[in-house]
Amino acid sequence: MSQTAGMVTSSPSTPAPQLAVHPATPERWEDLRSILVPRSGGSEACWCLAWRLPSGEFGRTAGAEREARLHALVADGPPPGLLAYLDDDPVGWCNVGPRASMGRLLRSTTIRPVDDVPVWSVVCFVVRSGHRGRGIAQELLDETVAFARGHGAPAIEGYPVESGGTRISTSLAYVGTTAMFERSGFERFAPTDATSGKRPRWIMRRSLSE
Repeated sequence: MSQTAGMVTSSPSTPAPQLAVHPATPERWEDLRSILVPRSGGSEACWCLAWRLPSGEFGRTAGAEREARLHALVADGPPPGLLAYLDDDPVGWCNVGPRASMGRLLRSTTIRPVDDVPVWSVVCFVVRSGHRGRGIAQELLDETVAFARGHGAPAIEGYPVESGGTRISTSLAYVGTTAMFERSGFERFAPTDATSGKRPRWIMRRSLSE
C-alpha cells in the first residue's frame, strides 16, 4: 500500500505537519502500542480485540494477554489495521480486516450480515488526545479503501453511528459517523439493531470492484 501524505492546518509562520498513513506492520508495533496505551496512565489499554474475539473468549483474556494477542496479529499479518502519523509521530489507528476474522462480529445479533459477500470491516478508530478534530480519522477511513482492495476484498463496510448532524462524544464516535463514511464514498446499505448512546448504527458499504 502506498503512503498517503496530506496537510494538517498550522499557523502561517510554521510549515504544516505532513499526515501519512501506513499499515500496522511488525516494525510499527511500538507505534501502535503508543496510541493504545493511555499516556496519562491509570486506565487499561483497549487493545482493540472486542470485535476480533468471540465475546466469551474476550471476557476471559486479561490485559497482558490481550496485548499479546494483538501483537501476534501484527506479527503474523496481514496487518490488522492502519496507523496515521503527523510527521513521525503516531497519532491515529483504524482497526480493519476481513469480517470473517472478526469473531464477535460474525456472531453479532445486532449487526447481522446481509449477504454472503466476503467484505472487509472497519470496526473502530483511535485518535490520540490533542489531535482530534483535525481529519485524521477521515484520512484513515479513506485509506482503508485502497488497503482492502489491495488485499483482494470485493467490498468494505463499517458500522457507524448516526450523528444526526450534531457533534457527538469520542466515546460514541469511535465507530465513526455516517457522515464521515459518506464523505469517503460509502453508502447506507442496511440499518442495524445496534445503537451507540441510543443513536442508531448503520451498515455502510463501498464496493471495491470499480
